Parts: sequence; C-alpha cells; structure tokens
Amino acid sequence: MALQSVSPIPHLLHFSSSSPKPSILASSNNGRYFIDFVGLHCKSKRTRRKFTATSRTFSHFVSSSKVKAVLDLARNNSASEESDSRSDLRPKVANLDDILSERGACGVGFIANLENKESHGIIQDALTALGCMEHRGGCGADNDSGDGSGVMTSIPWDLFNSWANEQGIASFDKLHTAVGMIFLPKDDDLLKEAKRVIVNTFRQEGLEVLGWRPVPVNASIVGYYARETMPNIQQVFVKAVKEETVEDIERELYICRKLIERAASSETWGSELYFCSLSNQTIVYKGMLRSEALGLFYSDLQSDLYKSPFAIYHRRYSTNTSPRWPLAQPMRFLGHNGEINTIQGNLNWMQSRESSLKSSVWRGRENEIRPFGNPKASDSANLDSAAELLIRSGRTAEEALMILVPEAYKNHPTLMIKYPEVADFYDYYKGQMEAWDGPALLLFSDGKTVGACLDRNGLRPARYWRTSDNVVYVASEVGVLPMDESKVTMKGRLGPGMMIAVDLTSGQVYENTEVKKRVALSSPFGKWIKENLRSLKPVNFLSGTVMDNDAILRHQQAFGYSSEDVQLVIETMASQGKEPTFCMGDDIPLAILSQKPHMLYDYFKQRFAQVTNPAIDPLREGLVMSLEINIGKRRNILEVGPENASQVILSSPVLNEGELESLLNDPSLKPQVLPTFFDIRKGVDGSLEKTLNKLCDAADEAVRNGSQLLVLSDRSDVLEPTRPAVPILLAVGAVHQHLIQNGLRMSASIVADTAQCFSTHQFACLVGFGASAICPYLALETCRQWRLSNKTVNLMRNGKMPTVTIEQAQKNFCKAVKSGLLKILSKMGISLLSSYCGAQIFEIYGLGKEIVDLSFCGSVSKIGGLTFDELARETLSFWVKAFSEDTAKRLENFGFIQFRPGGEYHGNNPEMSKLLHKAVRQKSESAFSVYQQHLANRPVNVLRDLLEFKSDRAPIPVGKVEPAVSIVLRFCTGGMSLGAISRETHEAIAVAMNRLGGKSNSGEGGEDPIRWRPLTDVIDGYSPTLPHLKGLQNGDTATSAIKQVASGRFGVTPTFLANADQLEIKIAQGAKPGEGGQLPGKKVSAYIARLRNSKPGVPLISPPPHHDIYSIEDLAQLIFDLHQVNPKAKVSVKLVAEAGIGTVASGVAKGNADVIQISGHDGGTGASPISSIKHAGGPWELGLTETHQTLIENGLRERVILRVDGGFKSGVDVLTAAAMGADEYGFGSVAMIATGCVMARICHTNNCPVGVASQREELRARFPGVPGDLVNFFLYVAEEVRGMLAQLGYEKLDDIIGRTDLLRPRDISLMKTQHLDLSYILSNVGLPKWSSTEIRNQDVHTNGPVLDDVLLADPEISDAIDNEKVIHKNVNIYNVDRAACGRIAGVIAKKYGDTGFAGQLNITFVGSAGQSFACFLTPGMNIRLIGESNDYVGKGIAGGELVVVPVDNTGFCPEDATIVGNTCLYGATGGQVFVRGKAGERFAVRNSLAEAVVEGTGDHCCEYMTGGCVVVLGKVGRNVAAGMTGGLAYILDEDNTLLPKVNKEIVKIQRVTATVGQKQLKNLIEAHVEKTGSSKGSAILKEWDTYLPLFWQLVPPSEEDTPEACADYEETGAGQVTLQSA
Repeated sequence: MALQSVSPIPHLLHFSSSSPKPSILASSNNGRYFIDFVGLHCKSKRTRRKFTATSRTFSHFVSSSKVKAVLDLARNNSASEESDSRSDLRPKVANLDDILSERGACGVGFIANLENKESHGIIQDALTALGCMEHRGGCGADNDSGDGSGVMTSIPWDLFNSWANEQGIASFDKLHTAVGMIFLPKDDDLLKEAKRVIVNTFRQEGLEVLGWRPVPVNASIVGYYARETMPNIQQVFVKAVKEETVEDIERELYICRKLIERAASSETWGSELYFCSLSNQTIVYKGMLRSEALGLFYSDLQSDLYKSPFAIYHRRYSTNTSPRWPLAQPMRFLGHNGEINTIQGNLNWMQSRESSLKSSVWRGRENEIRPFGNPKASDSANLDSAAELLIRSGRTAEEALMILVPEAYKNHPTLMIKYPEVADFYDYYKGQMEAWDGPALLLFSDGKTVGACLDRNGLRPARYWRTSDNVVYVASEVGVLPMDESKVTMKGRLGPGMMIAVDLTSGQVYENTEVKKRVALSSPFGKWIKENLRSLKPVNFLSGTVMDNDAILRHQQAFGYSSEDVQLVIETMASQGKEPTFCMGDDIPLAILSQKPHMLYDYFKQRFAQVTNPAIDPLREGLVMSLEINIGKRRNILEVGPENASQVILSSPVLNEGELESLLNDPSLKPQVLPTFFDIRKGVDGSLEKTLNKLCDAADEAVRNGSQLLVLSDRSDVLEPTRPAVPILLAVGAVHQHLIQNGLRMSASIVADTAQCFSTHQFACLVGFGASAICPYLALETCRQWRLSNKTVNLMRNGKMPTVTIEQAQKNFCKAVKSGLLKILSKMGISLLSSYCGAQIFEIYGLGKEIVDLSFCGSVSKIGGLTFDELARETLSFWVKAFSEDTAKRLENFGFIQFRPGGEYHGNNPEMSKLLHKAVRQKSESAFSVYQQHLANRPVNVLRDLLEFKSDRAPIPVGKVEPAVSIVLRFCTGGMSLGAISRETHEAIAVAMNRLGGKSNSGEGGEDPIRWRPLTDVIDGYSPTLPHLKGLQNGDTATSAIKQVASGRFGVTPTFLANADQLEIKIAQGAKPGEGGQLPGKKVSAYIARLRNSKPGVPLISPPPHHDIYSIEDLAQLIFDLHQVNPKAKVSVKLVAEAGIGTVASGVAKGNADVIQISGHDGGTGASPISSIKHAGGPWELGLTETHQTLIENGLRERVILRVDGGFKSGVDVLTAAAMGADEYGFGSVAMIATGCVMARICHTNNCPVGVASQREELRARFPGVPGDLVNFFLYVAEEVRGMLAQLGYEKLDDIIGRTDLLRPRDISLMKTQHLDLSYILSNVGLPKWSSTEIRNQDVHTNGPVLDDVLLADPEISDAIDNEKVIHKNVNIYNVDRAACGRIAGVIAKKYGDTGFAGQLNITFVGSAGQSFACFLTPGMNIRLIGESNDYVGKGIAGGELVVVPVDNTGFCPEDATIVGNTCLYGATGGQVFVRGKAGERFAVRNSLAEAVVEGTGDHCCEYMTGGCVVVLGKVGRNVAAGMTGGLAYILDEDNTLLPKVNKEIVKIQRVTATVGQKQLKNLIEAHVEKTGSSKGSAILKEWDTYLPLFWQLVPPSEEDTPEACADYEETGAGQVTLQSA
C-alpha cells in the first residue's frame, strides 16, 4: 500500500516505500519513528512494524471463513437508542435482560485548542490517537467490524458551505442553522417515509428545512457484520427562525428530535432511525468501525475544509458482540469509557421522575419530551440522555455531571476544609438524584465547553497534557500522539472524582476544584441545607426485652427463623460485631427444589461484578462508600430551591425501635403505617394476591394525601392464626413497583418495620427492591434475649466469651449488618446505598411470572416457579408452627448450613463420603456402583437432576466407545490453594492428575519449585524429595498443570508463570463471587508464608478481583501479559454463573483467552462469610448454557475451550455438562473427599481431623490419602461416562457435546411447584463448526508480532541470555508496544529460575511505553525508559532494576508531572524501581519485596503491601497504606498534610528515628538521584538535616521490631533514646 495515501501527516513517515527498512535498534534521529498505520487495510491491522509483519492476519482470530455469519440478532427487537416501540407513555420498568445484553468499555480522549482556533490538524490528531487506541477496542468475529468508533467536533461550516455552493444553495447562516447527522433506513421507500416524518415535524415546529446532504462514505472498508446493518447516512440542514439564543435553538431542536422519535416509534422502520446529533454547535461522526477505518469511511474527515477547535474521540469495546451502529460513541454530549452498575435503578428512578419534572424553559411542553430513558439502549446512551435533559433545562455541562456522577466527598481531607461549598452542593443533590455509579471516564462537550471527569473510584485511566501552543489533550493512554516533549508545559492525570474543563470561548482551563467551586457557588446550597435538611438523631437501644421468652419463640417460629439463624447468624453478629465465617460450599438444593420451607429471600441471588466492571473493596477502600440515605419527598430536580432540601437524612438503613418512633413522629413526613397481613378465613387461594393489591391501593391513597413516608409493618400485639404476615420483601416490591407505574414513587419513601429480616442478604434484598430503611425488631429482640440468657451470662462470667452489654450486643448486630451491606454493594462495584436502593441487583431462581411482574418487575427469573398461592402456602407452613400444640419448646434446626440427620439434604454428606472412600481405597467396582446408586436415589438437589437422557440411536457395545484414558484428559481439579488445604492433599491431587494426564490447579498460593521436577528417587512408594507423601512411583511429578493468577498475586513470580502448562486468571470463585480469597492467620505457617512472600501468622485477604481487571480491556491486557511471559501456556479465565455471563464470555473470548471456565455457585471454599456462600452466583447449568449459546451466536465458540465445575460427583454430571456444551470438566470437593476428606466442615478453623485442610503438623500426619485413590476415582467416572455413551449409541464424547436435544425433562414431582420451566437449558442454537477435540487441540492464541520477539531475535541479546553475558541496547518504543520485556523475562526465568541468571541485559527504551511495561522482570534485567509510560508498569517484577525518566529539557517540571500510570508494581516480588515523576493510583499495591522511589502518587499508595520498601518524595493521595501488613514506607510531608490521608487501621506512623531506617532511606534516595538525576532528590540530600525530620515512616505491626523501625533496637540497655521532635 503506497505511503502517499497518508500525505497529510508527513512528519509521521520516517521512510519512503522504496527506502531500505530501518533497523529498529538504531536510534533514528531523522524524525520520529511512529506506529505503522500506513498499511491501513485489515491485513496489516495488527502487524504494526513493517519489518516484523507476517503475511497472516493476526492469528488469534479464527480464520474468517470458519466464522458463522451472525446477522444483527438484536435487529428485530432492538430500538435505536431512544425511539421506543411503545406508543403509550405509561412508565414501564427497566428489564434486566435488556440491560445485560449491552455492556462495554473503551478508549477515549479529547483535543482542544484554547484559543478556539479551528484547524484540520485537530481532526487528524484525533484520528491518529484513535488508531493508537485500537487495542482498547474489540473486533467482531469477522475481525473487521469494530465495536464502534467516532468523533464529536464543532460543525465544519466551511465544508458545508462549499457543498451548498456546489448545490446552488445559499451559504448557511451559522447562528441560526443546525445540522442533523442521521442514520436512516436502507430501503428506499422507508427512507422517503422517514424523511417525510422528519420534514413534517420540523415544519410544524416552525423550522425551515434547507436541504439534505447524503454523507459521502466508502462502504467497501466496512466489515461484514457492520455492512449487514449499515444505515443510510444523511445530514439535514434546518434553520430556526423564531429563536435567537443558542440555548433556545438547541432546546427547540431537542423537542423536534423527541417528537420525531415519538412519531417514528409507531412505524415499522422506527428502529432504523437514529439521530447521531442534531445541533447548532456540535456534530458526531460515528459508526460500527474499527478506529483506523473511521477516517477512511467518512471522507469528510479527510477534507482540509473540515476544521474544528476541538474533537472528542472514542473507541468502543463492547462485550456484547452484536454491537449496533447507534451504540457507537460519542453520544450527543458524552464519550463514556466504563460501565454504569446501577443502571436498572437509575432507569427506574428516571422514569418515576417523569411526572414531577417541570421547568419554565419548556413552557409547558414537558410531556412532549418524554421518555427520558430507554432500557433497550446502552448504559452510556441513558447517561447521555439524563445529562442532555439537565443541560437543555438550563444547567451547565459541568453541573449536570456533578449531579449525575458525584465524587466521594465525605471525609475528604481537602474538600471539607478548603471547599465546604462543594460538599454542600453534593449534599443538596444527594437526596434528589441517585448517583450513576460505576467505573467511568466521561468526556463531554456542548460546543462551548469541553471537559472530562472520572468516577469516584478512579477506575479508568485518564491522563492529560498541555502544550506551549495552547492545545490541551486528554486521553486514556499517553503516547497516542507524537509529541515534541519540550513543548509540553503540563502533564497530569485525573484522580478519582476529578474533573477538568476547557472553556473554548475564554480559553481558560479549569482544573478540578476551580470547576466545582464555580458550580457550587451558583446557589446558596449551604444555607438551604442548614435550614431544611434534618438528620435523624441516634436513639439508644432498648435495655431489656419487650416480650417474654415464650412470645419471642412463637414470633421466631411464625416468621421462619431456625435455630441455625439464631445461633450461627444473629448471636455471632451480636457477640462479635461481624458476619460469621464458614467453609465448604453451598451444597443444599435451591430453595425451589428443596422439600423444606424457605423464606422468600432464599429465592434471590445477589448479582456481582465480573470483567466488564470491577468489584470494589469495602475493606480497604471503604472511603468511597456510604450507607447514607435520604427519606422524604424528592421534588422537581429541574428547578433549584430551598424546598428541595427538605428531607431527613439517615446514616444507614438499619433503624432501631426508637429511631423508627422518631421518624413516625416527624410531622413534615406525614408518615402512614400500612399493616401487611393477609386473611385466610375464606381459604388460601387468591388471598395473598388480593391483599397485595389492596396494600398498593392504600399506599397510593396515602401518597396522594401527602404522606412522604410509608411504613410497611408486620408488627402486631397478638399473632392471629388466620392472619399470617405477607413476606415483607413481596410487600415492599409490590408497593415500590406500583408507585413507579403510577408516577408517585418520588413523593414518598418506603420503610419496612419487620420481624422477617436478620441477615445481611435480607437487608440487601429489601433495599434493592425499594425500601429506604428497615427496623428489624425481632432480630434486635433476639439479641437482647440472647444477652440476658443464663447461658450467655455464665459464659461471659467465666471468660469464655468477651463481655458485651445489652446495648453493645445490639450495636454489634447493627454494625455487622452495615459492614455486610457494604460488602454486598461492593461485589457489584456499587459505592452508595442510595444508588443501590431500587436497583434490583438480584436474579431470581424459582418464582413464577405473576409474582415477578407484580413485585420484582424487570428482574431475571429464567426457570419460572411459584405462583402466589404456592408462595402463600409456603409462608403459612411457618406461620402455623406458632399455634400448634405439639410445637417443640425450641426452634427447629432445618440443617441449611450444617449437615444433620433429618435436616436438609446436603450433596456432600457423610454417607456419600464413606461410600466413595470404600470404592477408591479398595479399588472395588461393586462399591463404586453402590456410590452411583446413592447419587441416583438422592432427592432432587440441582437443576440437572430434573433432566434425563434420551437417544436417537441404538445402544452399541462399550468396546467401541473411546477409552477411559482419553476421557480423563478432559478432567481438571478445582483451584484449591496450598494454605487452604495441606501440602499432602495438594501434592497428592497433583500427582494423581499428572498420572492421568488431566490437570490439577495450584489455587492462589504459588508453588514450591521442588515440585516441578519428575521424581527419580522413589523406593517403596516413598521419596526423600516429598517425604510426607506415600504411594508414589518413579516418574511422578507434583506440579500443578494449571497455575492460578488471582487478585492477591501470592506466589506469582516469573518462574511460576514460565513453568505453567496453563495459566488461570481467577475473576470469581463459585463460593463467593465478587470477593477475594481469605486465609485465616493460623493457617499461614512458615512454609506457606515463604511461598507467598508474606509474614507467618498474619491473615491473608486477597483484594476483590479488581486491581488489573477493572474492565474488559484491562482483562485483555492481563491475558496479553500472560501470553507474553509464557507464550506456550493457554490462558484461562474463571467466571461464575450469573445472568448476563454470555455477554461477559464473548468479551473474554475477544480478549484472546484460550479457555473460559464457568463455575457454579455451589463450589467449595476454605473460608468465607456465610451470606456469600449462600446467596451469590447461579447454577452452572444456566451459566454454561448461556455462555455456550452466546458464543455460538457470535461466531466465537471455536476460539475457546469451555470448562465447567461446581458440585461434580459422577459420570452423569460429566455427560450432562457435555450435552450443554462443555469441553472439559472440573471436580473440586469430590476430589478432596476421594483423597480422604470426611466433610467435617471446619476448614476455616485449622482443625481438620484428617489433615486435609490443616497446616498443623500433628493433624497432617493423619492424612490417609494416596494419589492412587484419586486415579481410581477418575477412571471409574470415565468408565461410567463410557457406559452411558454406549447406552446412547455414541462412540465418543465429541459427538454429544452441545447436543441439548439428547436431554429431556424427567417425570418427577416437586414438593413446592409444578411450574418450573427448563426450556432455556434445553434450547439449542446450533453446534460449533469444529469438534470439541479440534477446539481443545488448537494452538495457544498468540499476541501477534511483538517488540520482545524482535529483541529476542537479536543475536547479541540471545547470546547474552544463553551465555550469561553483559550487553547494552537502545530501542524505540510506542504505546502499542504492550508488556515490553515480559517475554524476555519469561525466557530467562524458564532457563535460570528466579535468581539464577548471572548475565546483565541493560536495555534503554525511548518513547511512550504501552501498558504493563517491564512486567515480570527477573534479576539481571536493567531496564531504563526515557519518556513516559501507561498503567501497570513493573507488574509482578521479581528482580532487576527499572528506571523511568522524562526526556531531557522538558517544558514542564519533572517532579510535578505524572510519568507512569495506575497500579504500578502490582504483586512485585523483588527488584528496584526509580521513577522521576509522579505515579497514578494504587502504587505498589500487593508489593511483597520490591524497593521503589517515586516523586508523588495518587490514592491508595502501598495498598495490601506485605514487604519491600517504598519512598515517596512528594505528595500522596488519600487512603495510604490500607491493608499494609508488611514492608515499610517513607513519605516526605513538606506541608504537614499527610496524617489525615493515612489509613490508620493497621500501620503506625512515626518519624524516622532509627539510625538503620535513616540509612535505608538515604541510600535509596542516593540511588534514585544517581540513576534518574532527580532534582528533588538532590535538593533533599543537600539539606539532609532539614528534610529528614519531614519524613514519616509507616510501620505495620509485623515490622515494629525491625532495626529500621525500632529506634532503641541497638541500645536496648540504654533506656534513654532521644526521639527527634517532629
């Protein structure tokens, strides 16, 4: 392809097409070496460098011919963003299914000229930057249709006037003319029809249509899928005659667009009409295109006449693979990179607002601009329309975004002190607009202002810089444009909640606080709050019981409490103030399948974040979270005034009886109590539904009569046998939904006063479905009764239990509920309870359509279930217990948590484990068939028990079926960490799997290198290498084929990665999705601590899975890093089943994963809170079905192996999973049972009676298992599979994978309902193009040509690695070179281990490095970067040295500029890092041993550190040292602002008084100055005595006695140590 095609950018081309190819290693002075996007056709898409380009396309895409064409599946039901097919405007609740199918993440940026000078150069720069963002986007299965890209600019009048002149139209009057960029139907007749509607609407509104311009496009470069749905693209020019001001014109255009959309919604072509923009100020060019194709597709963008003073650009990565043209971005105001987690709630609340929104600017036309949200559009589109509404109603763009996406302003050290008015602004709006919460970088423009803001967590990268020629740039990454560094005058990054705005008219750049201060001073918010906002004063807890013991018991029975609820849950919370911990998984039947009655809450599972958005960390980053909630009427948000602030503010949703009383006495709330009992005197049937309808009518009436607080109460003096209580969740949901549909929801808050609420999950359900607060009166009474009981009094008296007062017990209970609520919110990545309220973040298993439609409208309930009458009977079965004569004098134990005879059935029970032990130890087939029989006769336990096989063929002899040895290759064991289970168990499982050729999994604890070599010294089954194991054979290896990379990064070193066959990224764990692993302190022995680089005895809690997987593009980056360090290992991603997992899995497949593992909610765990084990995640049958089918629909199924696990016990499970589409099968708990586990369920206590899950030597000596037992088990399972295949008439597993047509519902009657619907599991969308074996045997996906390959091909470098020599190299680097050095490190680690390399590679890179620069370095690698870098610098570095410095003679001051991105040194296990400049958020998170010097950091510095040393010579953000249990930090504090920013939970803060510590600090600063030439460092060394007292030392308890931290360490005898005064 000729180079001349890019002639407008000559400075980018460093050689002409005929000249010889330059050597990459020569530092080319003849201009800048830039990314090769010269070859713009698809082939060279990923082949960046001309001389490394190969002729194949980027190989991780299956060749396109194999990919099934997927037409736009959403076409028939999707609507264009807003146009909505319903013509009636009655509000309809947002449906989770619609929302789940659209998710995305992206790369974004803007460029703005401060002098408001228009130029074509800005457009070119934006397109160049887009091209460098390609890796932040996704590609369809045809590898050509991008997920979308676009630009927003001001209107290029020169271009349009020149077109007008050609057409003989008069030049446009810029002030009064607007341009609409419209996607229209392709069909000519429909096109005419649509145009007619548009023109008529404009005419009726009094606007003159000046002309239509077909937009010139080059359709040949559009990908196959995108072309199928490509619209006809035209521009319409209209003239506003009546309006004078810009605001009025834009408002009139907004009304026209809404009217056109409404008119179109009733037409057949309605979904094919979409306005990209219609404005007098801005225009949007966008499409379903890859980023480099945008400029080629729209030839306007190449015209020199296309000029603009600013451009916003956006590249979309949608996890859903049927992206649609209208969903490309920018939207009309915003370019959004991120995910709104609370979208369902936001849509419901926006809809409830519709009736109350009024503003004089609309002159009474508010009705014509509804609706304001559209559940079928993406979250970004809805956020955009909310912002648009506010802006068109007279707000500034900055103010609109501060209202919608507020920062975490509570307890913010700087805001509260310096800018109280900003806090007042947020307080004022908090009660009126729930935050749109979730990770987001938002760019916005209304044509006069251009700006960017970041969400409260700062979970998206945003860097900005300004040049001396007055241009400002903001982008997701640095290095997207070639830059003359000497011209850059300012470099920074947006931190959490920050905003930057450029006023184009005045040329001012406003940084964060200036923007916000201007907005906050626009009205006297502080005064209004003081006068109108009332806080609920805390009221003391009651000091004695209200009822006698007998009455309490009857209440508990009537409302469904069991003895486990009281003893394990409520009493633990009352005595310890935290949720109880438990272990193993949830192996009881789903509530709908159970024969025991369940409370309604048990039918709900919490949703959780995975991949598309991160879970957040309530433990260490709680500062962004809040449980505050406002109660009272929410008035019209379009008008500002004091009455809007008239509300009551609660510090949390948990009320005690006194606080509820004071709300009931608040006159301005006019509270109304609605009792919730249903009457069964005339029979049960129909009674519940009738009562709910009456309740809704009563609520309706109360609100219309001015009540602002509805209290739904099941409290009554006497319980009556014929008046049972309605399940409170049902009542709350019904009233909430009813008020939304009648437009009254904004006028009142709902509070539940109930006995049916005691666990965190129950509180979360009530809040999630609409309650603002809950008074759990029976749970509090139970706490009081427990504290007063003789048993408790005696235990406290004898010191067996810490003493708590009766008030303290209730306070503890409430505290446990609050921290549990924070955890549940954080799993979904939500920070504010006010956004969680009504957001319905749950899915339902086992409730029928009638119940869902009435009370939980919009929630997903895939399998149907109970009717109202069936639910009424279940409720009644609890209620009658309180009245029957023979009811026991104490609560029943249902056995839901602990197994007990006569209690609920548990899948893993003592009888099953005995039978299994007998079969595998005696190697007896008859014993195994008794085990099979036991499983076949069990009660229905999981969804697959409702299915059976049917065949379309005659049986065949077993001899014809593929042999067991080939079936066992598909088996894997679960990710159980060494630490959670003992060394013996871990190694025995690994040895067994290696004998079979299956795969064992290391879990998240690293691995001892001694296990990587095959054994050669075995005598009589014993080996001196692994002396604690028996039953070994020569040739055994104890290595785990799958090595896990989890969020804690424990034991993840380059050697660990280089020695893996497969690398598994643990995004979620079946037993507790959305949370990190935990290992109790007493299980961290010296051996475990050594493997994990941590301290013995200190509990280890992994962060939630978020640090380098904040989004889909970050996960794609981590997959890239792992392929980089070990190109031979397949990378698997472990997900947990939930609704919407198909969408997530498509994104993961596009992110280049080799394997996707789906875990069910019933997986095991070593230690986890009870509510997480019980109430999160879904059954794998649904997750697997959704994943398999979505991947097939999107043409991606051949790219990935699907593996499934969760409660597997037999060949039946394997075959069922195969029929549903799985290629490989994981066994967790059952593998432990086969090696000896007896299901004592006390793993979390370290007291395992058979040494399976204990680290105690004396217990481990009892370990009974030998590898042979497990081998026998898997061979038996494989034989069972063979027998079933023969029965069905198939010769190999390949033939039945994905064949759901072989399954049919079993004829079986369930106790609770006959209304279950399994059609979803039995549906079929076709089979993959390849057989399962072909999918499993394909090569590892590659990263394509990468810089490291070029370096490794250099003979000097390869010679230095092979012969341990010293070399020096200089290399140029660009932001598309990601994970540079990772592959070199992998090669060294594989050959020499983590410390064995004696050579030295000194490599200097020049330029802007891509993400994960210098990841996984090993000793002997000394890397220097001259320039700057993006996120994840030094990820997992294990040794060597990394220096980052800016280029010489910059236009900015190096120590003030941000030079590396977020999350640097994540999981580092060694090495030294010196950075001249500032770093972003989460610097040195989970650092175990690295030493680093940096000149400033963002928030959360040193989070989760367990070792090493960090020196910061400058300012840090908030929340320093959260969760830091080891290592030291030294921070320079020149203006005395550090202390409020430190998280004081663990670390102690002191001056540097120990001489060893002073020496350590000085040595590191000296090294820093020597390597980076830091001016800040030399100034400190010059004035050492002045600066030393300004340093603080942060010391965790494990380091208090070290010589660095303890001043009197040497002179313990001389008691007088003089401390320097601070």
